[in-house]
Amino acid sequence: MGSREVLGQAARLASSGLPPQVLFRLITFVLNAFILRFLSKEIVGIVNVRVPLGMFWSLLLGWVWLQLLEVPDPNAVPHYGSGVVLFGLSAVVELLGEPFWVLAQAQMFVKLKVIAESLSVIFKSVLTAFLVLWSPHWGLYIFSLAQLFYTAVLVLCYVIYFTKLLGSSESTKQQTLPVSRMTDMLPSITRSRAFVNWKEAKLTWSFFKQSFLKQILTEGERYVMTFLNVLNFGDQGVYDIVNNLGSLVARLIFQPIEESFYIFFAKVLERGKDATLQKQEDMAVAATVLESLLKLALLAGLTITVFGFAYSQLALDIYGGVMLSSGSGPVLLRSYCLYVLLLAINGVTECFTFAAMSKEEVDRYNFTMLALSSSFLVLSYLLTQWCGSVGFILANCFNMGIRITQSLCFIHHYYRKSPHRPLAGLCLSPALLGAFALSGGITGISEVLLCCEQGWPARLAHIAVGALCLGMTVGTAFLTETRLIHFVRTQLGVSRLADKTL
Repeated sequence: MGSREVLGQAARLASSGLPPQVLFRLITFVLNAFILRFLSKEIVGIVNVRVPLGMFWSLLLGWVWLQLLEVPDPNAVPHYGSGVVLFGLSAVVELLGEPFWVLAQAQMFVKLKVIAESLSVIFKSVLTAFLVLWSPHWGLYIFSLAQLFYTAVLVLCYVIYFTKLLGSSESTKQQTLPVSRMTDMLPSITRSRAFVNWKEAKLTWSFFKQSFLKQILTEGERYVMTFLNVLNFGDQGVYDIVNNLGSLVARLIFQPIEESFYIFFAKVLERGKDATLQKQEDMAVAATVLESLLKLALLAGLTITVFGFAYSQLALDIYGGVMLSSGSGPVLLRSYCLYVLLLAINGVTECFTFAAMSKEEVDRYNFTMLALSSSFLVLSYLLTQWCGSVGFILANCFNMGIRITQSLCFIHHYYRKSPHRPLAGLCLSPALLGAFALSGGITGISEVLLCCEQGWPARLAHIAVGALCLGMTVGTAFLTETRLIHFVRTQLGVSRLADKTL
């Protein structure tokens, strides 16, 4: 399969599921906003404590959570022990479905992923809302059962799909799969009589270590909250709500792009091979795609940062009421908007870096991640002592900045002997930068004058000012970033063509 065909499939994987995902996320957004009106921030904080995946870790750390760490007052937070057990069980259930998810992702089964994830999220939100209304005295049982139901629906969707697919010998998709029956997904002895393919096992081990370190970098602040008790449950609840709200765009747009185009780069580029030895057509396509993705991520991230600063308080007031819009909530969300910009750029740079790295380079990168993980945990604790929960976001920004720098150095080194310069995607025109600066100033003044204590007419006027500024900024982008617009239009065309041929 040529690089153009792979690009078409990747574009299809990233964009085809966006409309239904937006619809389902909108439904869950409304349901969550409704649920928050009936909950205390302490309950939300406890529910968002992380329990790692896997039977061993669920049992071990479940015991730690119950026996060693602070246990909430059972009168205020009932059923805490049962909640920990059910969350651990749901983690194990979700892990059982991981092989099916990997197979679906590698084969670019777009509809399966969108339907499975959307249905499970919708069912979880509906069940949570129902139980909150009809059985509020259940406490943590509500969220524990909803989480277990979510994982069960998610895994069941994948199992049913692949059972039917592998049972149909006439299916064209079935003929392209690397497995022919469900039992092939289980551990087995290979044709060479070996139980483990050691070459693949070593590469898997490298990625496992990297994933473990990335887990610390991604969720590390939650473990600092839990083990060092730097925030009370109420502050943890506000932090988690703001974190989930702020990461909505990242989960909706950036994550599908990162996952889809990681597959594209992995299929087009030969891992660990010098750029001068790769197929030049593939190199050119990969460089063009990387440059366009970097510019797209930069534009999206800047838009969220600039407009998020002036609309954070209003968004939190609409979403969760006074519980969120007062206190530290608005400052947290404004800080998180800056973090989203770094998150967007890092997602693109790392999806290329991890697809092009050799095993040895992955191992070297793991040492960097180890040092970064340690410094991140220490920095999280110190910054939290200095400026409260905002310190976690500042530590995340520092961590993301280091990771971006590492990836940019790799990309620059990778393309240094070729005529392609994909890092040019991080440069914007002066006119567009001016439009962003002007929009930030106007919306900032609008927030001071119109938001958020003067009633809904003033709020609507503030929203209208933001809409006008956003329209001006988008219009400037269309006039100045013509290459990016051409790339997006072309790839949407490629995606539609791929839809017809698949």
